[in-house]
Amino acid sequence: MKKLLFKSFTILGLFLFLGCEENNSFGELTSPENLAVTVEIIGQDAENPNGDGSGLVKFTATADNAISYQFDYGDGVRGTVPSGSVTHGYFQPGVNTYTVTITATGTAGIASTITTEVTVFSNFRDDEAVAFLTGGTQKTWYWAAGEPGHLGVGPNNSDATQNYFPVYYAAAPFEKAGSPDSSCLYDNELTFRKDGDNLYFKLDNGGSTFFHVSYQGVGGGSAGTDFCYPYAVVDERVVGLSPSNSAVVANNVPGQTRGTMLNFTDGGFMGYYIGQSSYEILSITENRMVVRAVMGNDSGLAWYHIFTTTPPVQDPVTDYTNLVWSDEFDVAGAPDATKWGYDLGGGGWGNNEVQSYTNNAANVAVSNGTLKINALKTGNNWTSARLKSQDKFEFTYGKVEARAKLPVGGGTWPAIWMLGANFPEVGWPNCGEIDIMEHRGNSPGVIHGSLHYPGNFGGNANTNTTNVANVSSEFHLYKVIWSPSAIRFYVDDVLFHSFANNNSVPFNSDFFLIMNVAMGGTFGGTVANDFQTATMEVDYIRVYQ
Repeated sequence: MKKLLFKSFTILGLFLFLGCEENNSFGELTSPENLAVTVEIIGQDAENPNGDGSGLVKFTATADNAISYQFDYGDGVRGTVPSGSVTHGYFQPGVNTYTVTITATGTAGIASTITTEVTVFSNFRDDEAVAFLTGGTQKTWYWAAGEPGHLGVGPNNSDATQNYFPVYYAAAPFEKAGSPDSSCLYDNELTFRKDGDNLYFKLDNGGSTFFHVSYQGVGGGSAGTDFCYPYAVVDERVVGLSPSNSAVVANNVPGQTRGTMLNFTDGGFMGYYIGQSSYEILSITENRMVVRAVMGNDSGLAWYHIFTTTPPVQDPVTDYTNLVWSDEFDVAGAPDATKWGYDLGGGGWGNNEVQSYTNNAANVAVSNGTLKINALKTGNNWTSARLKSQDKFEFTYGKVEARAKLPVGGGTWPAIWMLGANFPEVGWPNCGEIDIMEHRGNSPGVIHGSLHYPGNFGGNANTNTTNVANVSSEFHLYKVIWSPSAIRFYVDDVLFHSFANNNSVPFNSDFFLIMNVAMGGTFGGTVANDFQTATMEVDYIRVYQ
């Protein structure tokens, strides 16, 4: 770290006063004095005299009688910093020297200026993230307003394995659209642009910014709560990438972060003003990005944001009401062969499951008005059934409703779901998968709704859960409404997960229905030692278009 103190020089502008008025409306004219700047190259030590390769340099300017500071960082970037303290990123690869000019401004435009040189090393790259951000040239992102938790908050502490999630608060779908105090958030357009090796960012927020209460004064507000204030942001910022140093990286917790930071120059931020210009990428694909940022006032909070490339469109009344296909399970015996076929055999089914699927009456039958899929243990073997409408009924878009009672027992894994009809040609996850309902017997009452597609599948699926009482003793209605613009998941008509559909994901062509009870595997978990039999009962399944 070095501190530079210069004898400052003063620039006094000329003021032209018209008429005979001699009163000075500016009050006492003061000149900034004793202008000094401290320069800290992040990661600098004896072995790394020019920093750790992140390219980050912290500047702290001080002066008597200064109102604000103007920085010219020497790399084509300029910015006003009222506090005088700013971290700037230099991202030209290699070791480069920059001439930095700092101007302290006093009353009536009186200014003092100093210059210094900084030599800094930058070597961090994440070309894939840049490609996702920009699409190779330029791409615009929006708040994933239809997803639960698109704005959330959790603790920022060292216990990354337990608390690296928005456990304190997660916004419901379109929650911020319900009030003019917060609805400006969904007007945000975040555009990333690539030019050579340089990455740029522009936030167009429609003229208003949603401020955290701690920073409402920046926007001139005093509501005492999070609020939208007139605060337009349209200027382009430079973005640098650096390695993340978060707790989850330090603790080597796999799958929780990409390990890349987005560092915005000149106070840039991603729509919600929390006093922070650095964001950690948790995950990113071509059309979905999750980031995390620690509150700028070191309050111990971390905010989570989810963005998508599809503009948010709130359409709560979209529905499908024309019944086009159903099975009411009114005829006893084997399931209707005109509607259902079977997947047969074992082999783990890609998930290390332990059961073998059959079409035996012991495993699948219709009686007393319901379909019953029975998982059975015989000796050391488990059997069950998996029904599918493949090649019998396939459809694009609509509403699926299934009224079901779920099995009891550790290791049971019942599911009502859909798979892309082009599965034989393109395979999984390219075909897409819509899980209307999944349940772990080892986590009773926790219902999962999930989407699997390239970039988001398996343990990284686009998913959410809801808690439902008495899932094994009472029938509940599991529903998905699938349209060109959204896929929404419900239990008993209560929305718990939403996804903004678009033409870059495989949810715009025919799918078929599947119902099964798996045992164990990567999702079902350990099968209870005393397990003998468990049943999923389905009262009906209906498709509307």
